Amino acid sequence: MTYLLRDVDEVYRRSSAGGSKVIRSHQRRVRESVSRVLECDGYLLNPVPVGKPVVDHLPRALELGASGPLAQLARTVGRVATRLVWAHGYDKMPRSLARRYAFTEILGPSGPIFSENVIIGLVLFAPGTVYPQHSHQQIEESYVSVAGAWSENDAAVYAQGSLILNRPGDLHRITVGDRDPCLLVYAWLGTLERLRQPEMVFTRGRRGEASIP
Repeated sequence: MTYLLRDVDEVYRRSSAGGSKVIRSHQRRVRESVSRVLECDGYLLNPVPVGKPVVDHLPRALELGASGPLAQLARTVGRVATRLVWAHGYDKMPRSLARRYAFTEILGPSGPIFSENVIIGLVLFAPGTVYPQHSHQQIEESYVSVAGAWSENDAAVYAQGSLILNRPGDLHRITVGDRDPCLLVYAWLGTLERLRQPEMVFTRGRRGEASIP
């Protein structure tokens, strides 16, 4: 897991901010949080690996990632894949989404590596997934594409290596291409209390879509 976390740190260190001071600040704060953890070398007990239906698409995602700009990260994920704990994060969710989506945390209040102000993880989407409109209150979030193409709010298509930032409260909806799965690494910045209880509950949003407060 240490190598995986170091690879993520390297991604946030080398990814371009595209000239955005806001994105550059976010990258710096993610790196600083990760660096503090790596220096302390603090761990929780090893969790029991847990799978979800969408994990059947992980080998294809890693195959795609191995030929992209984040190839090293994709290879490292492959080496630790059997140790990952995949989850949904919701008490209730549509059956169709339960088969098309899951996330796993690498670093955060729930581990397997402990941090109190940042969560680093991976999220995997099956081909053709529509992840409903949602927002994260008091949590700043970024995604970096490891494999696959996806869109947020139908505004652009993000290819492997792309980084996108969502500020606290920003509404966003994710769609994934029909042919291939999508694997993203994500970072959440927030307080310990908020990261421990992000309140991932589906509600009704605009245009009848589900949202996550």
